[in-house]
Amino acid sequence: MTAKLKITSIGNSAGVILPKEVLEKLRVEKGDTLFLTETPAGFTVSAFDDEFSIQMNLAEDIMREDRDVLRQLAQ
Repeated sequence: MTAKLKITSIGNSAGVILPKEVLEKLRVEKGDTLFLTETPAGFTVSAFDDEFSIQMNLAEDIMREDRDVLRQLAQ
């Protein structure tokens, strides 16, 4: 799917309006956050934050490895 987007003025800023079909494919609605990521092929827009996912995976690994220590600290 290719969508042609026009840059428009929004106050002192600029923005693009995403067609309804794009919002549905991204599974987002007004007020949600999108992430713009630069790649060697250009830019991608997604509703998924890669950096946050990496941090959460690291946190889950630490919690799994140190479960006993964290349980003692919680008491």
